Amino acid sequence: MERVRVGFATFAHVHAPAYARALKEDLFTVADLVGIYDDDSARGRKAAETFGGAFYTDYAALLADVDVVIVTAENARHTPFVLSAAERKKHILVEKPIATTVADAEAMIAAAKRHGVVLFTAFPVRYSPAIRRLKAFIEAGEIGRVLAIKSTNRGQNPGGWFNDPRLSGGGAVMDHTVHLVDVMRWILKAEVKDVYAEIGYTVIEGQKVDDRGILTVEWTNGVFASIDCSWSRNAKYPTWGDVTLEVIGTDGVVWVDAFHQKLNVFTNADGYRYHDFGDDINVALLDDFLRHVRTGEGDVYISGEDGLAALRVALWAYEAERKGRKVAVGER
Repeated sequence: MERVRVGFATFAHVHAPAYARALKEDLFTVADLVGIYDDDSARGRKAAETFGGAFYTDYAALLADVDVVIVTAENARHTPFVLSAAERKKHILVEKPIATTVADAEAMIAAAKRHGVVLFTAFPVRYSPAIRRLKAFIEAGEIGRVLAIKSTNRGQNPGGWFNDPRLSGGGAVMDHTVHLVDVMRWILKAEVKDVYAEIGYTVIEGQKVDDRGILTVEWTNGVFASIDCSWSRNAKYPTWGDVTLEVIGTDGVVWVDAFHQKLNVFTNADGYRYHDFGDDINVALLDDFLRHVRTGEGDVYISGEDGLAALRVALWAYEAERKGRKVAVGER
């Protein structure tokens, strides 16, 4: 397959514009953005006008015209889009979290295997040069045996449907835990053993989903980790947020900020502003996914199973908060 025909299954998620921009500006030599299906016609038409391609009101019609679907619908609505695409032998990039229930994630994974298509979970943080260097540093034994990890993924409340638990499946814990768990699984080559969580709903008064959370996680290799996954950055905070890891080993410590490639600008008119530069992890994610689709080979294969493993930890965190104690994996 020389060129890949790409379609979107709704433009609901805040990451959809970044993926469309990457296709249009960076990956146009290998992919064509054919069209966008969206049951919100105003949103879909606007996206098609902005990024190109046709606007589709019929998802089946879109599937007939593409090789690949990027599913950026609301979290709880991923499953029907993925299943329909798999049945029609279309490869799939699904936004994180892969789903809001284990059953839905397992159904997607089974469908992709049954129909022989790629199911790729959108975890772009794996493509951060800083994170990749961290992984290599640890694998080379530079800090000895890893003992503990302190991690953060803090940002602003995205608003809209993210605050509707029926569509999002949860708030900050669902939204941000999965990124950090995936990176740690990838680096540690281990699985989560148990989870404890403190979860709050108080950054924005009256909302229906959690906006702050602290998780403590024990891994099967004995590593302890903390995860701050809060939507704790207000509108005036000078940057969107962060993804940081501090890894403590027997022979040293390494700290990394995955989003540190930015210019810090201070002016009398605007105060502090920042401008990103350098590597775009969304472009790297899409490029790798498209290479897997085109050639069957790529750099990092982020499978549906990887998406499910990260989702399970977020769900265990909510269960731990409800029970008020640590929850062991596999506990009934």
